[in-house]
Amino acid sequence: MKLQRMNRRALTLGALAVSGALALTACGSDDTGSNTAGGGSSSAAAASDIKCDDAKGQLLADGSSAQKNAIDAWVKNFTQACKGVQVNYKGGGSGAGVTAFTQGQVAFAGSDSALKEDAIADSKKVCTGGQGIDLPMVGGPIAVAYNLSGVDNLVLDAATIAKIFDGKITNWNDAAIKKLNPDATLPDLKIQPYHRSDESGTTDNFTKYLIATAKSDWPYEGGKAWQAKGGQSASGSSGVAQGVKQTNGAIGYMELSYAKDGVSTVSLNTGAAAPVKASSDGATKAIADAKIVGTGNDLALKINYATKAEGAYPITLVTYEIVCDKGNKADTLPATKAFLRYIASEDGQSILSGIGYAPIPDAIISKVRTTVEGLS
Repeated sequence: MKLQRMNRRALTLGALAVSGALALTACGSDDTGSNTAGGGSSSAAAASDIKCDDAKGQLLADGSSAQKNAIDAWVKNFTQACKGVQVNYKGGGSGAGVTAFTQGQVAFAGSDSALKEDAIADSKKVCTGGQGIDLPMVGGPIAVAYNLSGVDNLVLDAATIAKIFDGKITNWNDAAIKKLNPDATLPDLKIQPYHRSDESGTTDNFTKYLIATAKSDWPYEGGKAWQAKGGQSASGSSGVAQGVKQTNGAIGYMELSYAKDGVSTVSLNTGAAAPVKASSDGATKAIADAKIVGTGNDLALKINYATKAEGAYPITLVTYEIVCDKGNKADTLPATKAFLRYIASEDGQSILSGIGYAPIPDAIISKVRTTVEGLS
């Protein structure tokens, strides 16, 4: 009995230590108006309740840089509970992640776009008897972030954003921007647009928004690779954020969790009663309007980028964890299932809004949990 009391006391102290560490992490994260402290306490609960099963060894993964901050928070909790597992998530971009997955180099990949038909065909070569499937795990608004001295509030619409990133609007005091911001003092300053240099699901989703809402001003097919000419390029969301932060007059697209420390975010004129700011709540509202278009175990979504629903922020991406539905490697399957089970859990999802992301709505994440349990 004495030993049991000591074990319970040790577990309690461990949970308190995790809670304290995560509270500090949350304070340093981008605040989107949600209860950050609440996210920290949920994380502590998750660390003590994670089901490790037979998880052990090194779990290699790569992909979306958009979810990197979320993965880092999840890994901290998971490896604290499942001490026999190391999770190494590279975050080299969605394109790199899908390639690594279809070549059998990683246990799972993160991608901000669902698998295309050719990638599904390639996945069947590494998923014995199965194929790669898309599991939506992380929602996130793609903020249009800018650095413009003296301008703290900026409203743009889809057409103006398209023209800026296509080099058709080149100065901050352009008439189109003035019309949307009659009370702002806009400087006579060159616009410096930043885009991703690497293949990116963030680029794919950002341009899907432009295609859906401003097709006449954005004459490109879209995809993970940036297609417009001109502008500055940088690797990863962190690279774009750094470029915008260092350049007065700059504008770029990035996940909300990267839009902090010296940059402001655009409010979108979507046609709703009021312009919509990038936020976790706005992203969740947009995802709730999405449709599941995947078949079988695949849970790929289609977002309504042209939504005019009040409070819905339409430049929103969903990051999928891509994994084999069948034919996972025996040595990594227990760790893969345990980690995915945790991040899809109520505790795992609850930390997202506190660090600049959006939880996946209940109707969708419940299907993800069922699918994870059936992985083999």
